[in-house]
Amino acid sequence: MITIKTVNLTRKFGDLTAVNNLNLEIEEGEIFGLVGPDGAGKSTTMRLLTGILDPTSGDGWVYGKHVQKEAEVLKDNIAYMSQRFGLYEDLTVIENINFYADIYCVSKNDREAVIEKLLGFSGLTPFKKRFAGKLSGGMKQKLGLACALIHTPKVLFLDEPTNGVDPVSRRDFWQILYQLLKEKVSILFSTSYLDEAERCKRVGLIHKGVLLRCETPDAIKKERGAKSLEEAFIAIIKEYESEHKANVK
Repeated sequence: MITIKTVNLTRKFGDLTAVNNLNLEIEEGEIFGLVGPDGAGKSTTMRLLTGILDPTSGDGWVYGKHVQKEAEVLKDNIAYMSQRFGLYEDLTVIENINFYADIYCVSKNDREAVIEKLLGFSGLTPFKKRFAGKLSGGMKQKLGLACALIHTPKVLFLDEPTNGVDPVSRRDFWQILYQLLKEKVSILFSTSYLDEAERCKRVGLIHKGVLLRCETPDAIKKERGAKSLEEAFIAIIKEYESEHKANVK
């Protein structure tokens, strides 16, 4: 089952084309890594697919819903964790989760079991009465993920969720994501860490709004004869820039 699909999805801001004719398909239960330098179009892509931004042209569907025409219905099946997820530091861990449960209209009867599950696999059970403002960076990210998952979404959008987080917390975060994959949750994960991209089933290299490659990490490295994704991606971007300059001339 295809859970995310785009056809020539484009977003312009004046003269700047942030996302340029994006064509992409992501399957159910797949973790797809969107990788690129700052300003490449990763966050804009996320906002287009979650219905926050309208496209300038093109179309996108998430879990069978059109991202522009069915944006309100779409929200029932997705979760979006932005780079600055809205935790309330003066509320405890459990109060934050209950707050998001109220926002998503999770019934009182259903939420207790869901909350216990989220606290358990995120390792937050011992800290449920701690104020969010007193948590470490890694624990805040885990809490943000727990809040995003409270309504049991089918598709999860994570916009650089481990940026600035220590290596141990990043590892723990990925262990949580692998558990979600077993439940057939589809995950679109943007990152600047290429070692994280190696963990994804497939990766898309986006640069200046253009999707340059969309393949498995091993296939991309093999294509360039590279030992790492970093080496391969640098070569691909240099090649694109060289061709682009030649076309401009």
